[in-house]
Amino acid sequence: MTPAAENAALFDRRAWRAHRERAARTETVDFLHDEVSERLLDRLDLIEGRFSSILDLGARHGMLGRAAAERVRAEMIVAAEPASAFLAGCSTPRVAADPELLPFAAASFDLVVSVLALHWTSDLPGALVQLRRVLRPDGVLLAAMLGGDTLVELRTALFEAELAAEGGVSPRVSPGVALSDAAALLQRTGFSMPVADSETVTVTYSDALALMRDLRRMGESNALARRRRQPTRRGTIARAVSLYAEMFGQPDGRIPATFEILFLTGRAPAAP
Repeated sequence: MTPAAENAALFDRRAWRAHRERAARTETVDFLHDEVSERLLDRLDLIEGRFSSILDLGARHGMLGRAAAERVRAEMIVAAEPASAFLAGCSTPRVAADPELLPFAAASFDLVVSVLALHWTSDLPGALVQLRRVLRPDGVLLAAMLGGDTLVELRTALFEAELAAEGGVSPRVSPGVALSDAAALLQRTGFSMPVADSETVTVTYSDALALMRDLRRMGESNALARRRRQPTRRGTIARAVSLYAEMFGQPDGRIPATFEILFLTGRAPAAP
């Protein structure tokens, strides 16, 4: 990547891979990935077609790809994942690959499934074009990614805390795609029959620190290219924890964390 491209990139690819490696090597938190995978598989049950080959993009331990293969009786599954520590747990053919640069030939797969990986692409249209390219004619993309309303509570608390404590703010929570733009984006990148819908998963925590620990163990820590590299002041974190509870706390003393999940479905154009 050229220096100009690095400066323009939304995400720090090395940091993102490092976060996934760390999550894979420690006490990984998979509940959100597992829940979204189940919801994605429910959508797969409604799609007609014969899918003999599957690409599991952002595979983590490869559980989604294996479950999808069982549902559609696929003959081949390839797990693509940038973190080698996650790949070590995959029992299917595996490739170290970033969603922004897919090392697969055109028309290699009948089905691509992906859960919670595409929101980490700096160039989502470019990633979708690559996914369409690796699909065979009439092949299907079925993906789930975090949407723009994800962690709105944490974003608000951190913004207010940093502004009050330090007189300015730094990028902390990734921007996301709006549902209203998702189907149009699929169509613009060459998919036919584009469908986009969203669901909300709300998780409660004892406090904001517990949420931040889970995000770290998920591999979802801040990897924005323009994030502040110095550790956040303890006073700022303490203020954010207090504000989170004050602004969003529930009667039982717990706090909610909102995850907006966008589900994207599209087909590669059929052969002429």
